[in-house]
This record gives sequence, C-alpha cells and structure tokens, in this order.
Amino acid sequence: MIGKMTKRYWPIFILPTFAAFAIGFVWPFIWGIYLSFCKFTTVNNVKFVGFTNYKNIFIDDTFSHAFWYTVRFTFMSSLLINLLAFMVALLLTKGIKGTNIFRTVFFMPNLIGGIVLGYIWQTILNGVLSATGQQLLQLSEKNGFWGMIILLCWQQIGYMMIIYIAGLNNVSPDYIEAAKIDGATDFQTLIKIKVPMIMPSITICTFLTLTNGFKMFDQNISLTAGEPAKNSQLLALNIYDTFYARSGAQWKGIGQAKAVVFFLIVVVISLIQLKFTRSKEVQE
Repeated sequence: MIGKMTKRYWPIFILPTFAAFAIGFVWPFIWGIYLSFCKFTTVNNVKFVGFTNYKNIFIDDTFSHAFWYTVRFTFMSSLLINLLAFMVALLLTKGIKGTNIFRTVFFMPNLIGGIVLGYIWQTILNGVLSATGQQLLQLSEKNGFWGMIILLCWQQIGYMMIIYIAGLNNVSPDYIEAAKIDGATDFQTLIKIKVPMIMPSITICTFLTLTNGFKMFDQNISLTAGEPAKNSQLLALNIYDTFYARSGAQWKGIGQAKAVVFFLIVVVISLIQLKFTRSKEVQE
C-alpha cells in the first residue's frame, strides 16, 4: 500500500527540494548570465549592452594576468597535493603504529575554514619568516604564489589522503601476491598494480584539486589580498574585485561577464580532466 502511494504521489515528495534548487540555483544562474550582457548598478536598474562586457574583459589586463596566474597555481597545487597525499597514503597503509592518529592529524586542517587558514598562515609567513619585519607575502607575486601553495597543500593533503587510502585498501591482495611470485619489486608493484587499480581515486582527487584551485577565493583574500598591486589575484578574487571594488556601473556587468567566462573555463577543464583520467581506469 505504501509503495503504491509513493509511486502515485512521488512529485509531492520531490517538490520542496526541486523548488529550493530552482530558486536558490537555477534562477540566479540564468539571471546572472543575462546580467553579463547588461550594464547595471542594481538588479532593478539594468540596461542591455550585448557583448560589450565580454569585449571589455580582454581589455582588462588584470583578468589575463589573473587567468594565467590561476592556471600556474592550480597546476602546481594539484600536482603537489596529489603527489604528497598519495605518498602519505602509501605510508599509512603499511600497518605502522599510530596510523589512526596520523590520519586524524593530517585530516584536521581540512576542517578549518579558508578565511581562518589564510590569517593563520599570514601570521606564520609574515611574522616568522620575514626577518626584516616587512609583510613577506606582499613583497612579490612569487611570495604570494608559494604562500598560497603551502596553505592549500596543508589544508587539502589530509582530505585527498583519505580517498587514496580507501583506494589502496581496495586493491586485491591477490594481485600483490601474484606480482611478488613473479619477482616484481615494490616499485614495479606500485607502478604496474597499485596505481592502475586506484585510478578512480586519482580521478576524484584530481577533479577536486583542479576545481578547488580554480575556485579558491577566501584563502587568497585573507592571505595576500591580491598584493602587490593585484599581482597575486586568482580569478575568483579578480572577479570579486571587479564587481565590488571598482566604481562605475560598467564594472558590475564586466564582473558578471568574467564570472560566466570563469564558469565555462572550469567546466571545460574539468570535463577534459575527467575524460582523460577515466580512460586510464582499469575495467575489472
């Protein structure tokens, strides 16, 4: 009886969730795309200007700089996070004493908010590492770049480590035993057996680190605030700065257009990455 009623009235059960999704995401997303073609100060004072905002994006040197800065940052942070997380996961699946404690310690930074992490590492890097008393991170974009790399690695390695540990624990011991019988070394077993078998974990972790790198905002604004001279702005902070920190109605439309372009960039890169890594997964 209950099953029949569920099948009959299922639209009623999904209506609240669907309404919340439509109101909180779908409608703002569609409206945001429309605003990217407009000049406006508020959503009630909108003037359609066509592709003018998109043309002005490429005139703004800060956007092109932020784009390539974000690409370099995302590539380097994703590489280091995944490599270090995998190495830690390998170590913690060796059955050493205190494994659970180490897992907890490595995972804890992921529980701290990005803004708080940014100010913590700003204090550490500016206060401890700067012997001159100057703001070390604001001296050059290179300092800001590596400061954010250190912060993001410290925050995310523990989370990715958990995913890699789950993947390594799912590798069948029979494969490992067969490799040993055939005379494979530990390194050969790692490259030929373990890595191909945990490709689903690699796919997930690569996707998360790429998207997190491109989307990073709160750590950027709290750690460097884009200094010096906006040279350490990542794309998300550059869009925020364009929309809120520049005076003039035209800048809100340009900021909205930047957000749409930013969205498309992240989607395209994520789809390419997913297609590439999934093609390497072993089909059992």
